[in-house]
Amino acid sequence: MPDTFELSTVLPASPQRIYHAWLDSHEHGAMTGGTAQIDPQVGGQFNAWDGYITGTTLELEPYYRIVQSWRTVEFPADAPDSKLEIVLEDSVDGAKLMLKHSNIPAGQGSAYEHGWVENYFEPMKDYFAS
Repeated sequence: MPDTFELSTVLPASPQRIYHAWLDSHEHGAMTGGTAQIDPQVGGQFNAWDGYITGTTLELEPYYRIVQSWRTVEFPADAPDSKLEIVLEDSVDGAKLMLKHSNIPAGQGSAYEHGWVENYFEPMKDYFAS
């Protein structure tokens, strides 16, 4: 059975600012610390963390929702892509980012859950605070 989890954080930036940074190659790399190449449209391919992560943007609702197929080099070759859904909402302290990551190969979910916090949420807080 594939793994699924949900996480959320509050970032010191507007939903518009975070949405733009997520879909911009330079800013995505700057906010996470790894290089990224992103074609910021539905059907566009992306890679992040120096090619460790790859996928395709499936749905976009400007400044509110991003849905992407997502996989890492650690996925078994025969495993389907996982699904990543990002939802952004206004918050008193900036924006609330809600992340749902589903269809992860069984047994890998907890490592990715920790990875999102350590490699995305924490660096993003620092990036948007500066």
